[in-house]
Amino acid sequence: MKTIQQLIEAEEKRQRDTISLIASENLATPAVRAAAGSVLMNKYSEGYPGKRYYGGNDIVDEIENRAIEAAKKLFKAEHANVQPYSGSPANIAIYTAILEFGDTVMGMSLAHGGHLTHGHKVSFSGKAYKFIQYGVDQSTGLLNYDEIETMAKIFKPKLIVCGATAYPREIDFIRFGKIAKQVGAYLLADISHIAGLIAGGVHPQPFPHADIVMTTTHKTLRGPRGAIIMCKKSLASQIDKAVFPGLQGGPHDNITAAKAICLEEAAKPEFKKYAKQIVVNAKALAANLAQFGFKLVTGGTDNHMMLVDLGNKKITGLEAERALEKAGIIVNKNMIPGDLRSPFDPSGIRLGVPVVTSRGMGEPEMAEIASIISTVLDNPTSKSVLSQAKKRVLELTTRFPISV
Repeated sequence: MKTIQQLIEAEEKRQRDTISLIASENLATPAVRAAAGSVLMNKYSEGYPGKRYYGGNDIVDEIENRAIEAAKKLFKAEHANVQPYSGSPANIAIYTAILEFGDTVMGMSLAHGGHLTHGHKVSFSGKAYKFIQYGVDQSTGLLNYDEIETMAKIFKPKLIVCGATAYPREIDFIRFGKIAKQVGAYLLADISHIAGLIAGGVHPQPFPHADIVMTTTHKTLRGPRGAIIMCKKSLASQIDKAVFPGLQGGPHDNITAAKAICLEEAAKPEFKKYAKQIVVNAKALAANLAQFGFKLVTGGTDNHMMLVDLGNKKITGLEAERALEKAGIIVNKNMIPGDLRSPFDPSGIRLGVPVVTSRGMGEPEMAEIASIISTVLDNPTSKSVLSQAKKRVLELTTRFPISV
């Protein structure tokens, strides 16, 4: 039996030798990884800076305050709570802060690109609150803001959630803010996927149009696994009480430090170049895939991801995911708007470029990746094709190694 250390080393090799196109993955920087594995994991610090239930927290207070100030500055927020363990608990904390069980909420349907915590029936969010689900226009794949406005006027939700996990276009926070204001609703912007693009100035800021903003820190921000809740000052006390003591105990101080580092890194000029390159790479990959006959939902992308409808390729999302993994390209199967297939074997795949951009790849490499994907999915069961594709992948990963 392999030791845990051997398994970690095997995973390191897997990441090094494959091309990850998982839209929600990225490569944490060495400084972020060092903080996450630091002695801060030994400390207990229930409470907030200056108001802890344990002694010995002067240094932890300083670290947490650094993270708070960095988040506020980066996202133009009036208040920030950096303690949430992850995105789903953070969203539940927000609901706990401003809603009563049974309140009406509007969120984007999972089948159309939303998240489980945006009201899906299998999630706590869908069980505790009356969620009205909006989606995208079936013909364009785009959010229909007029329809969302009409729904809001009919159902009069207490909260509207905007944000997505599989939507390749910009989200109009200004329009969402106007809709929420019209019906007297709070607006929550879940920017987990696009936070790095917002920080880098290539996607619009959700404040001041949103009342609350939630983001994870491990996607385009290149930070640790964790989350941050930001809000207007009037909601600060409610949010903080919902996080602790409402839903969590002591924060993970090592992760708080790693969040502070990633937020400070995201404020640097080189991160802006990185964010811009993400969008350039995504557009390049989308354009090259289109040339190979792939059908892209919405026809392209404005951010870091694209959704590919495989209907014309006579292969399912699961089959595509498995074939590409054999060739060393990691993607995830994904439903497309109006999909009639099971989410476990849907009609599409979702692709994202944060990892390959972190590795230093550019437009020429996006063309090569698109070519490999096309070759594999046109011949998904050919051992010789898969073997040759894997060689092409290894050539790319060798030229663009992961920084450790």
